[in-house]
Amino acid sequence: MNTDPPRLVLTAGEPAGIGPDLCVLLAQQAHSADIVVVTAPELLEQRARLLGLPLTLECFDPSAAPLAQAAGRLRVLPVALGKSADPGRLDTANARHVLEALERAARDCLEGTFAALVTGPVHKGVINAAGIPFFGHTSHLARLCGVPIPVMMLVAPGLRVALVTTHLPLRAVADAITAERLEAVIRILERDLWARFAIPEPRILVSGLNPHAGEDGYLGHEEEEIIKPTLNRLRREGLRLQGPLPADTLFTSQYLESADVVLAMYHDQGLPVLKHKGFGKAVNITLGLPLLRTSVDHGTALELAGTGRVNLGSLEAAVSAALDMVRVTRARRRCGV
Repeated sequence: MNTDPPRLVLTAGEPAGIGPDLCVLLAQQAHSADIVVVTAPELLEQRARLLGLPLTLECFDPSAAPLAQAAGRLRVLPVALGKSADPGRLDTANARHVLEALERAARDCLEGTFAALVTGPVHKGVINAAGIPFFGHTSHLARLCGVPIPVMMLVAPGLRVALVTTHLPLRAVADAITAERLEAVIRILERDLWARFAIPEPRILVSGLNPHAGEDGYLGHEEEEIIKPTLNRLRREGLRLQGPLPADTLFTSQYLESADVVLAMYHDQGLPVLKHKGFGKAVNITLGLPLLRTSVDHGTALELAGTGRVNLGSLEAAVSAALDMVRVTRARRRCGV
């Protein structure tokens, strides 16, 4: 039985944003996990000085046994900055640093050095401005892992919302919802809710795409031609699916009380409800990867970097969610599942 503290890797994200601040704040408290931050050590030291907080950095040694984090100390896996970072000031010179840190952390997870990956917020705009096409953590990690379809799921207290499509312009959403994609997302969702959350036979609420779930074809044909036939086929296999349901009423207690997760068709159909319910305490989780990954539910908040006015809640929730998934994974391995 593995009784070592779980070893998590944390990326600080955009150097000009609040990610480094969050890492420094997280280090102020003792933790049951061995947390290793991938970033430039001098960036963490700079933020600790700005915040007026004590911080002792230790260079990460992968050959050493995992140790629970002590208050005021933090292990670091160094990745060099392209240029010294100032809080609140984006610089394309550091775009490559952000991706190098993410890619190093992901590789080390795949190789077994870390049990899970927790990611801090990145700024898509400055990475693309540096000439590097980047659509977000989810798709980038999927490409690194060789996974064709990852699934984004956000979790807040009392609610889970997964997405069929993620960061697409609204004009492109309908074309992206195919029977093949919908089936793949549902199968990943069902498998990983069991494998990572210990929810056997999860109950999945599926939204429609159009208002009133298409109203029998009068308000769009996607429900009749794609969504309903796919759900009916999967129901015959025993999957517990309800829908397609109108998105304006499925987030009500009569439906949510009998469900483990909501599957929304696109980003702004499901996530405004979840973030209204739990912003600052929500966690972004990527399903379908060969590694465990969680993230904060917010952006880089450039205007707050270095001010001390940041909320640690979402990062704490992301770490807690990663540890929960590690525990489930370890328990399944002990049982040979």
